[in-house]
Amino acid sequence: MNSFRTIALRSRGVGLPLPMYSLIRVFSSSAQIAKVPRLPPRMKIPESDIEESFVKGTGPGGQKINKTNSAVQLKHIPSGIVVNCQHTRSRSQNREIARRRLADKLDEIENGDQSRKALRAADRAKKKAYKAKKAARKYRQLEPLKVKRNEEFTASKAALETAVASKDPGSEGHTE
Repeated sequence: MNSFRTIALRSRGVGLPLPMYSLIRVFSSSAQIAKVPRLPPRMKIPESDIEESFVKGTGPGGQKINKTNSAVQLKHIPSGIVVNCQHTRSRSQNREIARRRLADKLDEIENGDQSRKALRAADRAKKKAYKAKKAARKYRQLEPLKVKRNEEFTASKAALETAVASKDPGSEGHTE
């Protein structure tokens, strides 16, 4: 007999052993961890400050990209910054992407080291430094084991060579 008690899952009516039920319950819990925003919100640019135009696309992508006006060109009137976007064949997606790029450029100019781009780069650099430090720590811990293995290998190799040499003493200097 199975020593597990079965419990019926409420949603599906399936009976599972007790340990399995506890695993399912843990992973299907409705409690979610609140994600803390690390980046400041993206700038909102008033539509009156943007001059938008749609132009024909260029470059690879076939005839369709060259025939349609799906590429978006945004000009920020107060600063004179121009952003082009031809990322997709969809005009609406290109409009969204171009607005994000324009907001990021303005944010970088206005906030400098505190801009979203700079904070993202600093976060990436911090993660990279942590990974490098962790790898160095790992290999530092493995180094004594590596040295010990090399010593054991050289000792066993020397023992094997002496055993072979002592087993066949007449082979040295023997010529046919």
